[in-house]
Amino acid sequence: MRVALAQIVCEVGNVAANCSTLQRVARQASEEGCDAVVFPEMADTGYDMKAIVEKASTWDSGPLQLLQEMASQLGIWIVCGLSEREQGDVYNAVAVVDRNGKLAARYRKAHLFTAVGEDRFLKRGDSLTLTTIEGMHWGVMVCYDLRFPEMARSLALKGAEVIVVPSAFPFPRVSHWCTLLASRAIENQMYLVGANRAGADGDITFCGSSRVVDPYGVVLASAPEAGEHLIFAEIKKSRVAEIRGSMAVFEDRRRDLYAQE
Repeated sequence: MRVALAQIVCEVGNVAANCSTLQRVARQASEEGCDAVVFPEMADTGYDMKAIVEKASTWDSGPLQLLQEMASQLGIWIVCGLSEREQGDVYNAVAVVDRNGKLAARYRKAHLFTAVGEDRFLKRGDSLTLTTIEGMHWGVMVCYDLRFPEMARSLALKGAEVIVVPSAFPFPRVSHWCTLLASRAIENQMYLVGANRAGADGDITFCGSSRVVDPYGVVLASAPEAGEHLIFAEIKKSRVAEIRGSMAVFEDRRRDLYAQE
């Protein structure tokens, strides 16, 4: 399965301009023969709490419909971080849209980043999300979720072979981003697909470095820290089986010593 990661620059609050970027990059990924393209966190509004609350769309209209049209026209899976407005609440969400333009899965960020006040503006999600893309089981996380190993392990135990992480991870914590992606991949023997923002939204400058890490911790593709980039990687179900078969991490857990799932 060929996956594209879209490291993009957004304009805060300019949903129309950001949607044009999504269209352009998705078309490029399709032309490159990709089965799926992954965009960063809050790719429609940019990462600014006030802009998110002001510009968030219901999923009955707006950016999600554009993603569905693009996926159907291009014949490609699209995974994208979006704002989501529902009955007065706003969520930091991810949409997974299949090749036919149908919403295959929705995830709402469970761990809100209190350091920048996400918890004051947004409502947290309360469930894990798993979906199947081209025969592989994908779990969905967003940015700050990476710091909670229990979440990745729970997704792995539920069958995830890939975890996708749309993000707006900032400087100066680029080393944390790279280390956390590799750690979650190695400890769960799965692919980590991290699409991160570039550029700056207000006082926050994003660290880019989008990457795909394989189940053994090998970086298959990576982007620089700055600028817009589209990178590609092949991910294989057989690679997950190979690594899990070579080291019985899940079977060797001491569940008598720590909390069980």
